[in-house]
Amino acid sequence: MSQIIRYLIPTIVGIILFISPVPVGLDPKGWKLFAIFVPTILGIIFKPLPMGPIALLGLLMATLTGALNLGTEGLTGFASPVIWLIVLVFFIARGFIKTQLGTRIAYHFVKHLGHKTLGLGYGLIFTETVIAPVIPSNVARAGGVMFPILKSISESLGSSPENGTERKVGSYLTQVCFQGNLITSAMFLTAMAANPMVQDFAAMQGIQITWANWFLAALVPGILSIIIVPFVLYLIYPPEVKEFPEAVTMAKQKLHEMGPMSKAEWTMTGVFFLMLGFWIFGDKLGITATTTALLGLCLLLVTGVLTWKDVLNEHDAWHTLVWLSILVMMSAFLEKFGFIGWFSGHIGSFVAGWPWGTAFLALVLVYFYSHYFFASNTAHVSSMYAAFLAVAIASGTPPLLAALALGFCSSLFSSMTHYGTSAAPPLFGTGYVPIAAWWGVGLVVSFVNLAIWIGAGGVWWKILGMW
Repeated sequence: MSQIIRYLIPTIVGIILFISPVPVGLDPKGWKLFAIFVPTILGIIFKPLPMGPIALLGLLMATLTGALNLGTEGLTGFASPVIWLIVLVFFIARGFIKTQLGTRIAYHFVKHLGHKTLGLGYGLIFTETVIAPVIPSNVARAGGVMFPILKSISESLGSSPENGTERKVGSYLTQVCFQGNLITSAMFLTAMAANPMVQDFAAMQGIQITWANWFLAALVPGILSIIIVPFVLYLIYPPEVKEFPEAVTMAKQKLHEMGPMSKAEWTMTGVFFLMLGFWIFGDKLGITATTTALLGLCLLLVTGVLTWKDVLNEHDAWHTLVWLSILVMMSAFLEKFGFIGWFSGHIGSFVAGWPWGTAFLALVLVYFYSHYFFASNTAHVSSMYAAFLAVAIASGTPPLLAALALGFCSSLFSSMTHYGTSAAPPLFGTGYVPIAAWWGVGLVVSFVNLAIWIGAGGVWWKILGMW
């Protein structure tokens, strides 16, 4: 595709939307921002420029057209604690790499699971499943725990974007880590920040969600997704090298050459477990996940594990700060200006009078795929969950079934884009998976997850007596 066409498509779509009449009942600022948000996303897809400049162009147009005030609205995304949590875990992951602790962990993975790439994929997703119930931040898991392990495993097996060998194994493992993060976020009430919001919104409508009934309802479809999705990824986005007959021997040799852990590795280990403790218990102490990451980075700087130059040289982190802050800000103001509420209201009126099963399926699909408009699970849940739950119940859907199914979708719908959840940017930032592949693979996985959770999950929920 020529560079001119890459510019033209987003521009033409933006102009058409911008000059179109504002829909009745919608704030003109909401329509203006929508007319800028869509071509911004198209620009990110078609890539006439890198993501950072595209996002800055979107911010510029939103300011010039009066959709946003730069000082009081346009720059608010840069103050988001979630954004800074993502940036901070990039820096902390550098500590794993610099000290070679990540490499050591990776070699242990390879030592036990390294015969086949598929085995490594299952090893990573099982690790994610074990830690998900006790780390309530999916970005902390993806960026602070899984990212350094993933990167070290891939590089130890000779797979690196810098060398053009990303498809050897790293691209596949990156997608397994990402999709596994979303599956486990859906399985446990305590695995993702937006899940307790779901619980609160359901309670406001008289529906009691507990850790136990959430987990029980998610158990069968969650296990099926954990088993099936890595294999589907293996088929649709396969690693170039599927077997490493020499990998186990290589890993044992490398561990022998590394010798005992260094002082820097022990320091990194101590800081990591301190952060892990605060990520698990910090909410009870009033310490947020972002504060925990900031504490970890400061300790690494004070102890000399990292230098300020290391932080400044972490270009992917600063790049992510720019493009993600702008997209999150736009998403938040689409909700604030009433665009999301207007959209939800029209869907509710559209399904009125339908049989409850048909109506609920339509609501699930719209709720799920409207996540293309969001750069945050929390923003999506806060703006649409309660409205869609109310419409589902009014259509005759059993209340607990509606509340839990929409709750599970509130994690799974992030599979499709590289900006839809805070867990995506650290993994996307590795460079192992290009945007087109990320979106294409994510769309296929969304079909698989919906088939599992609505299909097999529906049967399981029938057995449980939920409908």
